[in-house]
Amino acid sequence: MVSDRGGRAGFVYRSRFAVYRALRRKGLTKTRAAEISNAGRTHGQRSRMSRKAARTRQVRGRGRR
Repeated sequence: MVSDRGGRAGFVYRSRFAVYRALRRKGLTKTRAAEISNAGRTHGQRSRMSRKAARTRQVRGRGRR
């Protein structure tokens, strides 16, 4: 179980734990699920990441047109 203790116990922000559980259900490892769920802790950070991803897809010629 990943907890707020960190270290060997792992670490996931409490506000992002539901995301962590969803990623684990999809079959991701604990480490990978924690990395993804901890990225974009705030709404602003997630918005910034989504805009960057959209730009990347656009440059690579994928996604909606």
